[in-house]
Amino acid sequence: MLSVRPHKEAIRHGGGLRAASYAHPEVTEPWLDLSTGINPVPYPARPASMAERGRLPDPLELAALEDTAARYFHAKPERVAAAAGAETVIRLLPVLLGRVTVDIVGPTYGAHAEAWQAAFLAPMTIGQHQAEGSGADVLVIVNPNNPDGYTYTKAELTRILRKREAKGRWLVIDESFGECAPENTMTDVVSDRLIVLRSFGKFFGLAGVRLGFAIASPSFKASFRALTGDWPVCADAIAMGRQAYADIAWSETTLALLQGQAARLDEVLTSAGFEVKGGTCLFRLARHDRAHDWFWHLCRRGILTRPFDHTPNVLRFGLPHPEDFLRVQRALEAGL
Repeated sequence: MLSVRPHKEAIRHGGGLRAASYAHPEVTEPWLDLSTGINPVPYPARPASMAERGRLPDPLELAALEDTAARYFHAKPERVAAAAGAETVIRLLPVLLGRVTVDIVGPTYGAHAEAWQAAFLAPMTIGQHQAEGSGADVLVIVNPNNPDGYTYTKAELTRILRKREAKGRWLVIDESFGECAPENTMTDVVSDRLIVLRSFGKFFGLAGVRLGFAIASPSFKASFRALTGDWPVCADAIAMGRQAYADIAWSETTLALLQGQAARLDEVLTSAGFEVKGGTCLFRLARHDRAHDWFWHLCRRGILTRPFDHTPNVLRFGLPHPEDFLRVQRALEAGL
């Protein structure tokens, strides 16, 4: 029974290293988790001090975090609301937006549909080229998309937004991988009908810190904060977020490095017989007729990738740490 657990866990959202290790006791090397799109070289942030951890976060510290993030996003601080990860925003959207009709451009990150379904609503999945014609009260777009990396341009999104706001409809854009396509971010666009989600953990490689943001109207921020309370994020998230978002030089250098690593991974995957279908600088989506066999082949070598139930002939590969790249390359070169 344990042998199917990592597969099911990976299909849901990636991760599941503990289940994978139970299913493959023959693996003696440390596991490589390539099932998530998280930067393998995290930002070297200092955690909060023991004194800061020993008390409740001060409202001024939270405001300072949101101010720093706002400068990074080129947004107004009154439109930026911190949360315990973008996932928190996703799960609370049905509560904040109410009984509405919802279109989700997909296939995409499954939590979006799950959140609306948990609210006893029935979101519809539409294709990427149907977005502009959506008549739903809420349209959800992940940009760049997870898992295929499909990216709408800023001009396209702005056109969709203006049509929707003229009819009083919402546009939700999940930019959890927004750092990979900074030229198309909508965080600096002001609209009462726009909600942009941002993730801290993916690009900065600190997913366990649990920090994300909703960038929306001040009234939405007030309603969101009423649900999350006075202390929506922890002391470590405040301290580490303020450092990372202020370090623009690190972000620019890291983006270039990740792009180079992604290109290198594409070459290795292609040599192994995969067809690279897309992705971002943090993950690659690759097609192979025997993707299922490749998933287990890599598991037996302690490398966890991400399969998908909706497209069984593809795998998603997160970027390995530079020190682990050769190990991944050898596992792929070994063949099935």
